[in-house]
Amino acid sequence: MTTYDTRAPRRGKPSYGTQGNLKRRKKLGKAGLNAMAVVVFLFAVFPVYWMVTTAFKSSEQIFTTDFIPFPTDFTLEHVKRVFTEGVAGHSIWRYLLNSAIVALGTVLIGAVFSLLAATAVARFRFRFRTSFLILLLIVQMVPGEALLIPLFMMVRRAGLYDQLLGLIVVNVAMTLPFAIWMLRTFVAAVPKELEEAAWIDGASRFATFWKVLFPLVAPGLVATSIFSFITAWNEFVFALTLIGDQGSYTMPVALRYFVSQRSVDWGGIMAASTLMTIPVIIFFLLVQRRMVSGLVAGAVKG
Repeated sequence: MTTYDTRAPRRGKPSYGTQGNLKRRKKLGKAGLNAMAVVVFLFAVFPVYWMVTTAFKSSEQIFTTDFIPFPTDFTLEHVKRVFTEGVAGHSIWRYLLNSAIVALGTVLIGAVFSLLAATAVARFRFRFRTSFLILLLIVQMVPGEALLIPLFMMVRRAGLYDQLLGLIVVNVAMTLPFAIWMLRTFVAAVPKELEEAAWIDGASRFATFWKVLFPLVAPGLVATSIFSFITAWNEFVFALTLIGDQGSYTMPVALRYFVSQRSVDWGGIMAASTLMTIPVIIFFLLVQRRMVSGLVAGAVKG
């Protein structure tokens, strides 16, 4: 009688040659990922590096066709000229101040509205709630240039044309959908039991919001505030369209005066751009720890 062995075939241990191939493949994979990370890092950092080094090069080194990675003839000529001569007849400090007013105003107003809206969406069930969230996504996907003419007409009819307040309102409207969506995940991740416990202890709704909910969603609020600050600080199209007085221009709009029909003042534009970048770097360094914790928390809690 013929019998068959129904047991599953035993798998032998991989040979030393197979283990060596696996380790070699893992090392090659890690090396490839590290190389890609280095390429992406250089691709992102090189424009900033070139901007800073060009700001301190002499005019001869700027317009030469030779590749000069570092300014061998270091000079502060362009920086001094930007500070002493200004831009378009106004001091550069005025443009920096206008940009700071617009960026900080956008951050403060946007933070208040986004936090309240995110709390309402995450905590309350009301009619058309889902439609409201979808509408926020649709608004976020629409290019800002497509909304330029309607926003211009609305700002003008509201009497806010040529005023920084009008520019702040527009920037808040453009950054608010993303801020609401991001903060909504933070508010939804906070257990309702914490708020209910505070109510049982006699806390009012405002006290519960301020002392229980707000500290827990603060990292997310910082992350969205940085996004709003950078967006408003670098915004160009709306600032150029909604502001007519040169004295009320923000820094990105003032930079265009370094470009004429026949020439470009590369030394001046690089020096002014470097000065414009410094406040953003300082702001980022001050809040980077909370921003990283906020982004990581949002990714985990979502």
